[in-house]
Parts: sequence; structure tokens; C-alpha cells
Amino acid sequence: MKLTKDELAEILEELSKHRGRHTELITVYISEGFDVNSVQKQLGAEKSTAKNIKSAATRKNVIDALEKIVRYLKTLKKTPENGLGVFAGNVSKVEGQSDLQLWIVEPPQPVKVRLYRCDKKFVLEPLREQLEVDEVFGLLVMDRKEATIGLLEGKRIEVLHKMTSGVPSQIRAGGQSSQRFGRIIEGLTKEFYKRIADEMKKVFFSRKKLKGILVGGPIPTKDEFLDGEYMVTQLREKVIGRKDIGGSDESGLKELVEKAQDILSQQEIIAEKKVLERFFRTLGENPDMAALKEPDTKQALDYGAVDVLLLSKSLKKSVSNPLKEIAKNIGSTIEIISIDTDEGQQFKNLGGIGAVLRFRV
Repeated sequence: MKLTKDELAEILEELSKHRGRHTELITVYISEGFDVNSVQKQLGAEKSTAKNIKSAATRKNVIDALEKIVRYLKTLKKTPENGLGVFAGNVSKVEGQSDLQLWIVEPPQPVKVRLYRCDKKFVLEPLREQLEVDEVFGLLVMDRKEATIGLLEGKRIEVLHKMTSGVPSQIRAGGQSSQRFGRIIEGLTKEFYKRIADEMKKVFFSRKKLKGILVGGPIPTKDEFLDGEYMVTQLREKVIGRKDIGGSDESGLKELVEKAQDILSQQEIIAEKKVLERFFRTLGENPDMAALKEPDTKQALDYGAVDVLLLSKSLKKSVSNPLKEIAKNIGSTIEIISIDTDEGQQFKNLGGIGAVLRFRV
């Protein structure tokens, strides 16, 4: 079952505490859509290689962990929708004793990497990136020569499409007027902008989790493109920022993301504020359709009446985890509210537990 962002954070916290005495903790990432049977064969080959490990204890721990992972993978008919992170190893703190553990992580977002690693610690970075943001952001960097369209998921930048304009930087007039060549260049530039807009529509228009679009480039070019309204209205309305940058290739995408950190941080705050606004509005205008504090919220959960469960990040796990488990079982949306905003502090001061209901209890 896919984990929530909060559940993933808890597992990563646990995994990060374990250290092997030698390179004997095994990490396996299976990317979305990759054949799980191929991974089994790869691990079988790794098991044969592990037989050459000189230390008897390390050799046993590695082989045991590999066998445990393979046994689990054989129970799968196919790779889960978002791929898998699999972690196994002897995590006993007492030398000479065995505590062979296996963790299976089906993350909230697709795994994009395939990896096998045997090390003193588990490789967690591909999953940590998923804790950054739930949404994705479209990226465009451009000048009159080229454009690169990309996607930002967490901290990972993916290049989706590269384009060149064919607009010459300098044309010799050859006896003809410079004005005419200027018009030709302008015409080619506009055609390039239209092609960029068409490609943006192809890759972003139907993307449900697209939170916003960032555009970067030299001062006149990006502004000509945006102000000229080449993009369809739905995408223009998703432009959350434009930044002056020099690059129009993959390095430009990285520069754009770096310069837009203030905008990206604000987006998460805005999303959280909207959740709290809905909760407080419901509590004030239609109190029968909201629950506040633990007893009423727990009762609403038990009745299956919770549409959105709100939990303050300040709560102890012993309090929040049982509520999250019930919410998960009844298909509720779970929102973890930070204490970084005035609204978040207000919610914390009210007990840090609340819900918007599907029906009255």
C-alpha cells in the first residue's frame, strides 16, 4: 500500500538510524514500470558474488539479506504503481547476534531510479526527495535561440524537451534592406514562441499535479513570450514567477530553480493556508460539518465521516499515528499542518487536531 508523505518520513527516520558493522546493509530501488523478475535475477547474481566476501560474518549477513529480499519479490506479480524501495540487513547492535530486518516502501510518488547498493548504511536520498513537495512545477528557460522545458519534482529536475529556433544571430543583407531582414527574424521568433507554447500544452495541460510554472530567460525574451499570450489561458494562469537568467539549457533550469526558491517556499505556505481557511470557515459557518480536538475527531473517524483530517506537526506520534491509521482506512485526506505560520500556530493552540466532515455525526 502506498505510504503517505508523513508515513514515509517516519520510516526514513527509522532507517537512517541503522548502521552496519561492514558493508552489509542492502538497498534496492525498483523504478516504476520496471520488471520485478529482472530484479530477482540481478539479486541472484549478486548472491553469487557475495560468496567471495572474505569475512564469514559479513558474507552470511549479505547473503541472508539478499535471500530475504528475493523471497519477498517472488510474492509480487508485478512492480507496484510507484515502484519500490526495499531495505534489508542485520541491524543487531550486539556483535555476533542476528536481527535480520526487511522494510518494504511503496512511496507516495513514482521512484525514478533503479539501484542496488550494499553499504554500511541504507541509501535514502531518492525517497527523501519525495518529502520536499507533493506537487510538481513546470519549468521553461528560453532565449531566441533555444528553449528547454523541464519538470521539478521535489529537488529533482527532469528535462522534458529541448528546442531550437533556427533564428540566425546575424544575417548579411546581401543588398536587401535591413528592415526586411528584421521582419524575417521577428517572424521566425514568433513562430518559435508558438512552437514553445504548443509543446508546453502537450507536456503540461493534462498534468493533474502541476502546481505552477516558472519561466526564466533574458529580460526581453521571456517577457515577450509571456506578455504575448502565446500559451493557452489555463497554463498562463499557472505561471507563478518569471526570473532573469542567462542559460536556456539544462544548466538554465537549475539556475531558474535556485533563483525561485522564495516562490516555491511560498507555494507550500499558500496551500496550507487554504486548507486551514476551509477548516476554520466550516467550523464557524457550519459547525456540524467540522470536528475540533481529539474526542470529536476520533468519533467522526470511527463513523467514517471525515473528509479531511488535520493534524498539527507538533503532535506526538503516539497521538497522531492512531488517528492517521483510521483516516487512511476510510480514505480520508490527511493534512499535516506546520507551526511556521500564524494560522498553523492558531490551530496548534486549539489542540492541533481537527477535521472537515463528509456528513454530520
